[in-house]
Amino acid sequence: MSDPAARLRLDKWLVHARVCKTRGVAAALIGAGHVRVNGARVEKPAHAVGPGDVLTLIHPRLVRVIRVEALGLRRGPATEARTLYTELQETREESPPNPAFEGKGRPSKRDRRALDLSRHSETD
Repeated sequence: MSDPAARLRLDKWLVHARVCKTRGVAAALIGAGHVRVNGARVEKPAHAVGPGDVLTLIHPRLVRVIRVEALGLRRGPATEARTLYTELQETREESPPNPAFEGKGRPSKRDRRALDLSRHSETD
């Protein structure tokens, strides 16, 4: 890991491993503070990562802990990208069930208002 050639920018690695679709999305994820490398919060997309580093990624309703196994040369097929890391832990947060209109037919305006109020009160 001391070899400088065995390191790659974090944003590029996230794209090569198909964790993010573009470098812009990866940079935004990093800049928002949703990525940790070896337990330390990273705020710069240019942070270098190499094999053996452990990344913690926080997505909406999902926390992923992955270990970098290799550095990619390109954003290749998914089978190639899957070999770049090992999934250590994936934790999904269960979302509450969507409220639905229980009656039959089209809901009245009163029913729609009640449904909207119940949706807003669950998110608060």
